[in-house]
Amino acid sequence: MNRKQKNRLIGVLIVLPLISIATGLILFALKQNINLFYTPTQLNTLNNLPKQTIRIGGYVKTNGVHYDKSGETVSFVVTDRTHDIEVHFKGVLPNLFREGQTVVVTGKLNNQHQLIAHQVLAKHDEKYMPKAVRKESHAS
Repeated sequence: MNRKQKNRLIGVLIVLPLISIATGLILFALKQNINLFYTPTQLNTLNNLPKQTIRIGGYVKTNGVHYDKSGETVSFVVTDRTHDIEVHFKGVLPNLFREGQTVVVTGKLNNQHQLIAHQVLAKHDEKYMPKAVRKESHAS
């Protein structure tokens, strides 16, 4: 093996681990930003869920929304039309939040298998149109 080949081999042996480390760090960073969620049915099948933050998605059940007297805390039921899970949230709900609407809720499960939420996201379907745009399109 001549000197040129040795230098190439050393270069490859140095660069290869660096690329591997960089790829590993990128994949680790992306893993934390993936927005996957469980449905209530999937959550029901998990036995030993650690006290970690989880995300569930489903529909807000009709007649399942209840506000406390102060109006600060709301309890609602998220369903996938097979299983339900009760959610408790303290804060301001998104404008699109309503019964029958799709939501994604982030929080932690308590011992009563209720989700104590710290974030509620209301999703809209592809037919959604803001009120201002809807008024303008009907006026034209």
